[in-house]
Amino acid sequence: MNDILGSVWHIEARFLNTLKEILIRPGITATNYLSGKRIRYYNFVSLLLIMFGFNVIAFHLYLNISKTDFDLESSKTLNFFSKYSKATLLFLVPILAFNAWIIFRKIKFNLAEHFVISTISLIGILTFFLVDDLVSMIGVYQPFYNISNSIDHVLETAFVFFPAFTYVNAFRKKYTFWGLVWRLVLFYVLVFSEILAIVLFINKL
Repeated sequence: MNDILGSVWHIEARFLNTLKEILIRPGITATNYLSGKRIRYYNFVSLLLIMFGFNVIAFHLYLNISKTDFDLESSKTLNFFSKYSKATLLFLVPILAFNAWIIFRKIKFNLAEHFVISTISLIGILTFFLVDDLVSMIGVYQPFYNISNSIDHVLETAFVFFPAFTYVNAFRKKYTFWGLVWRLVLFYVLVFSEILAIVLFINKL
């Protein structure tokens, strides 16, 4: 029994420690992992799937509590992203990885290594989404609405800029300040352009 409880605690502690490391220093976590320091970290793919599952559950709980029903008269894009917002996040991994592979060529990471960094970015984004769903549940009750709304805006900003934080944390010693700035601006222009292209494609379906 002691061995079983010890194993469970070890797995749980490694899960929480990995999540904490990703939120505090995602880029360093990624470069440590890529350099072979992997024993201390929970498997990133498993962590991504777990966080994805938590998000799906939390999102549906929020819909049930808030009695939210999507308007079938709304645009295809809004309808799609409202219903499948978490699932579409999975497409961010190849989008982020490919753009970073092009822009941060000086680092000489291959595409697979950029996939690892993108996976870590998405885990961070999903964590913010999960907290946002939980905060939104509290905000359903009118006395907490204003507080919930304020926190919601902070979390929205956090998950939009979390990829930038990840790359700055990973590559800040490899580039000058302005070298990072223009690369990140280009990175976001490419990412948002590709997302816009996907939205336009969905609207034509």
